[in-house]
Amino acid sequence: MSDQQTKPHTPITDHLRATGAWNPNWDPFAELDAIWTEKFMDMAMTPVARGALDAKTFELIAIAVDASCTHMYAPGVRRHIAKALELGVTKEEILAVLQAASVLGIHSMSLGAPILLDELAAKNAPKGKA
Repeated sequence: MSDQQTKPHTPITDHLRATGAWNPNWDPFAELDAIWTEKFMDMAMTPVARGALDAKTFELIAIAVDASCTHMYAPGVRRHIAKALELGVTKEEILAVLQAASVLGIHSMSLGAPILLDELAAKNAPKGKA
């Protein structure tokens, strides 16, 4: 970026980075075209921002997308399972989503099920113990 250029206004992208919801694999997109990336993130967040989807449904969809055999993004699966559990989604509901996503490939279940067990154990661990 030259001295004459200023950083584009990217509040959604900046918020995702600040809250830990940013996928570092998106860095090249943002570096090459920050405005396009901002518009893409805005589009992705619109269903929740407008209230078309509640937070639990959004997290369940995000789990399905990240665990699908076409994506297989373990950090996202972990983040969205943890958030879903925090929101009160049951392990049975999360398991049903992983099972539905596994129709695309059994690898979805082999990725997501161990993460679900890890996150349940972390949620149920006595406070102060790692």
